Amino acid sequence: MRGILRAGAGAALTIAALGAGACGAGPTDDAIYLGVAGPISQASGRSMRLAAEMAADEINQTGGISGRRLELIFKDDEARPEQAIAVATELRDDPRVLAVVGHVNSAATIAAADIYNDDEFGVVELSPASSSPQVREAGPWTFRICPSDEQHGPALAHWIVERLGRRRAAVFYANDDYGRGVLNSFGSAFQAAGGELVARDPFLPALMESDSMIEPFLERAIREGMDALVIAGQAAEGLRVLNVARRLGYSGPVLGADGLTNLREEGEIAEGVYITSAFLPDRPTEAARRFVEDYVARYDELPDHRGAMTYDAIHLLARAMRETGVAQSRALKGAPSRQAIRTLRLAIRNYLAEVGTTHPPFEGVSGTVVFDENGDVEGKEVAIGVVRNGTIVTAGT
Repeated sequence: MRGILRAGAGAALTIAALGAGACGAGPTDDAIYLGVAGPISQASGRSMRLAAEMAADEINQTGGISGRRLELIFKDDEARPEQAIAVATELRDDPRVLAVVGHVNSAATIAAADIYNDDEFGVVELSPASSSPQVREAGPWTFRICPSDEQHGPALAHWIVERLGRRRAAVFYANDDYGRGVLNSFGSAFQAAGGELVARDPFLPALMESDSMIEPFLERAIREGMDALVIAGQAAEGLRVLNVARRLGYSGPVLGADGLTNLREEGEIAEGVYITSAFLPDRPTEAARRFVEDYVARYDELPDHRGAMTYDAIHLLARAMRETGVAQSRALKGAPSRQAIRTLRLAIRNYLAEVGTTHPPFEGVSGTVVFDENGDVEGKEVAIGVVRNGTIVTAGT
């Protein structure tokens, strides 16, 4: 169990000890800073960046966080673990940064976790979209508000067997934390439901330079009678697998977890592909409807799951800073000491650890956020979406 972390011996343990302002104190010019880390220059990070900016503007337009303006520090990890480590080091060591929303890719989140989970100067890493089961072991400063692959895989398996009536699936998976996580959770659930895996072949995204890298494996899967193709990877390599499969004559259903989200932008080839998601734009709640309407009005495009959960993450952190007194702390003025920042960061971390127990659940546009003892969100549902005319809509509607 993570429990509640404590500051070192003799350190101030309360925000009051750092000079918290009285309730109702007037606004100041001192901003509060959050880091936002992900592949923000890539298609998979676009919705994250736009939703983060939208959330910050909403907060600032309604008085900020206890009168302080919220500012975001964006860092591009390029969806690479080694770059994520560099980004995490910059954010952890920046005394302005009280928490970080990120990262998106599981491999990046896990690599960066070693930096954020520093014993002396840790900072919250709140991932909106990293679904590898290994994230739960990353450390006491790492949280996520998306379901894990242990929910995405079974959702795909049951859809294939119960709704599509297929029994012989082949899985092509990226040989990384994300791809292996989807493979393992899907494979066990599919076999338990009476299905048979006729192939399970890995690929390295960085080496997928030609169709010849995967063509022999798809030919073999077709000969083995696959009647469902599952792609466990990101949209770019998923598109290559899909194109080769169709060229080889496979006409059956193609499915994947949320990494395939941006496949929706690839035109006719993507029509009918099933994709799991923790958030779809037609989610039938009032909060989701308002979020989607405001996002579309602002950006003239639909948000994806990464955007919705980034939006929720920023609003959740804003709540944490209000309710802990972090936002009122006079320690944020001037040049606060390292110990003062450590204590403020610790207050935020401990608050998140108790969301759903000591503190009420957070009701976001992507659903209810309650954290378990490993920093995992509990009870978030996974929807099955299908690509229709460049949009992912809830399958069966």
